[in-house]
Amino acid sequence: MSKSLPVSFNKLYSELAEWWPLFSAPADYEAEAAVFRKLILENARMSVKTMLELGSGGGNNTLFLKKDFRMTLVDLSPEMLKVSEELNPDCEHLQGDMRSVRLNREFDAVFIHDAIMYMLSENDLQQAIESAYLHCRNGGVVLLAPDCTRENYQPGTSKGGHDGDAGSVRYLEWNHAPDPNDTTCKMEFAIMIRKKGDATRVYHDTHTFGLFPRDTWISLLKDTGFTVTTFQDQFDRELFIARKPEK
Repeated sequence: MSKSLPVSFNKLYSELAEWWPLFSAPADYEAEAAVFRKLILENARMSVKTMLELGSGGGNNTLFLKKDFRMTLVDLSPEMLKVSEELNPDCEHLQGDMRSVRLNREFDAVFIHDAIMYMLSENDLQQAIESAYLHCRNGGVVLLAPDCTRENYQPGTSKGGHDGDAGSVRYLEWNHAPDPNDTTCKMEFAIMIRKKGDATRVYHDTHTFGLFPRDTWISLLKDTGFTVTTFQDQFDRELFIARKPEK
């Protein structure tokens, strides 16, 4: 049985979701989205006009991808979908779990960014890949962009945050793997939020991520029916480019 929990259980994607644009600013995604766009267009065997993003979160990637593709966004968290709808009112938004969503439609491309990291077991990951396959048109492409594989995982800390009209957000992120022998790592956040005219509030939020060898990613993709290549991006991440055969 999967040990995954809905991502909306995390404070960042539920009670704190309205602060997402100051936690992770949309403008910071432009260079990354340009790489995703290039890989999708270069690897599809057809003209790419429609794209499904699974685990779309606050819609930061879509802000740039929608310039070239007609986007449909699926996320488990209704609070994050609301944030994305404010940023991307011209896109279709649907609530659903990437493991089980069935839209009964096909798209020229399917994209899953770092939300794929919430797949905690091989079964979870397989289900998400199957969803992508079922929603991808023959000759289309699926792009998976996990933060890391087991081979390139690095524990560490980082910080960030932004100021805005409503207030300010600052956070400290601590990435660590409590048990090096299992398939997960943890991302813990200390999040400080100061709403204008109010005192600073501090929140602790723990996220558990799946951590799989690259061979597992490639094997699951191939077993589903994709042909697979990989690409190392400017952040030293290994991206998985999966093509669905033409028929």
